[in-house]
Amino acid sequence: MMTSNGLLLVDKPKGVTSHDVVARVRALLNERRVGHAGTLDPMATGLLVLGVGPSTRLLRFAQSQVKRYVGAVTLGVATDSLDADGVVVERCAVPTLTSAVVNDVALAMTGDQQQIPPMVSALKVDGRRLHAMARQGIEVERDARAVNVRVFSLTPSEEENVWHFDVTCSVGTYVRVLLSDLAKRLGTVGHLSSLRRLSSGAYDVSNAWSLEQIEARVALAHSVLLAPREFVVDLEHVTLGLDEERRMRMGQHLVISESFNHEEIAALDHEGALIGVLRRRGDKWKPEIVLVRDDAQEQR
Repeated sequence: MMTSNGLLLVDKPKGVTSHDVVARVRALLNERRVGHAGTLDPMATGLLVLGVGPSTRLLRFAQSQVKRYVGAVTLGVATDSLDADGVVVERCAVPTLTSAVVNDVALAMTGDQQQIPPMVSALKVDGRRLHAMARQGIEVERDARAVNVRVFSLTPSEEENVWHFDVTCSVGTYVRVLLSDLAKRLGTVGHLSSLRRLSSGAYDVSNAWSLEQIEARVALAHSVLLAPREFVVDLEHVTLGLDEERRMRMGQHLVISESFNHEEIAALDHEGALIGVLRRRGDKWKPEIVLVRDDAQEQR
């Protein structure tokens, strides 16, 4: 049986989990090996980066990326989850705000910082999911973690106390925490009322397929996958000769005359297809990831 292998960009709809999307793609492509490079909450829409088939081994190269989100924050209302899926726990008056005031505060919240993850999250403490403990009314101490907010701007909407935002931030940043903190600095409370991921590193939602489009294209035997090489566009690369490729596929260390700045490089064949990833071992390069041959794959 032929194997699907590559990168799939999905425009996730609202109301489904990232796991639901993975399950749907598994069924559509008839491929068990499907994983994602960064989850989206059910209320969120937008870019979900998936690895399919042998390329799931490359997912880590798509995870440590800068991400861009747009959405809306509703001021004056706080929820237990800090987003629209939670239960309202507080209502508070909203002071008169101008774009200048709001964006001055947002600008002060950019840069490197420490952020405490919310209780309603999938993180584990002592082996237990925080959201599971939150449902039981348990709150535990969470370690702050380093994040970076590159861009954070807001514009007023036509709805009272609702502001649209645009944020570019590091992986691991909780946008709902950022917006809750913004509301507090503005002298009120607030929650994330909509969220859409526009990009993750080099990948953009404008190039993503909806689940309906994927289903339609698969039914017509049209491709939905990008080549595995798209996972490692940020890696330095080397083109191997036929003998070097054979040795790499056998797991043998290679001596490469070219010099590289990083500890991992992408190994390509003479046609530019990805063979795998090499890791530096002294003065040689060890096969870290080796993909199946292109002639044993089918990209649909």
